[in-house]
Amino acid sequence: MDTDDLSREAYKGIIIEAEKLTHDLTLHYGMLSYDCKNETEYLEKAELLTKRIMKFNEEELDDFFWSTPPNKERLNATLKKILANIEKSQSFTN
Repeated sequence: MDTDDLSREAYKGIIIEAEKLTHDLTLHYGMLSYDCKNETEYLEKAELLTKRIMKFNEEELDDFFWSTPPNKERLNATLKKILANIEKSQSFTN
């Protein structure tokens, strides 16, 4: 699937929210969609990715963001917001 196939709630809650912080984060969430069959699968994988990023150490963040990691506090705030948005989007699909 493509991010264009996401509902407005999911697109705004994940893609747009990630873009507010850094385009690099948006790219990761966008690329994730290509491995998904539908929005439900995308939301599940986006949740796992978000939780994984939250556990990254400094070196992993540097690698993930191609040597330009965002501020850690702002990143964590964005990731928490994305998780909340994923939960809201899941309630629309269930």
